[in-house]
Amino acid sequence: MKRNTVVERVTKETDIRVELNLDGTGSAELDTGLPFFDHMLEQIARHGLIDLNIRAKGDLEIDAHHTVEDVGICIGEALRDAIGDKAGIMRYGYAYVPLDEALSRVVLDLSGRPGLEYHVSFPKDRVGDFDVDLFKEFFQAVCNHGRITLHIDALRGANNHHIIETVFKAFGRALRQAISIDPRQPGIPSTKGAL
Repeated sequence: MKRNTVVERVTKETDIRVELNLDGTGSAELDTGLPFFDHMLEQIARHGLIDLNIRAKGDLEIDAHHTVEDVGICIGEALRDAIGDKAGIMRYGYAYVPLDEALSRVVLDLSGRPGLEYHVSFPKDRVGDFDVDLFKEFFQAVCNHGRITLHIDALRGANNHHIIETVFKAFGRALRQAISIDPRQPGIPSTKGAL
């Protein structure tokens, strides 16, 4: 069963390559030109136990929006490709992750139906020079292109860095659960017989 893939996306705004291995060890090689974003992507790899290599060049002289969104598109496409027909996977995943005062919950379904419920509030507009609004754009792109139903709730927090880090760690852990092989369910985990 193939559980790894490479996705490339080249537009007038970005040039991105994503290598993904669902059965990895949590290693990450990340170069998006956005150090804080790289730090968050590393949380997905480490807590999802997936190997994730990303090289992205974008029009950062304009802003980070195109790079962040297009990395989300590529990760979504890579997840969809690596998961394949979804036979034998758990399909659902959830995680609660705390970091000091912050606590977030992520619940996802590899349903084939994209949908994002994003309930995250930040006390400030930025983490360093990174616009926190871009995190919603990232997860929307992952959902749309990975065809994932995703619920993200930041339940509490007073520090932007802590809040978003709990979200990314919880996403990685929920994803790890959902992509895991279920030894009791070798077929498609749906009464429809397809996802």
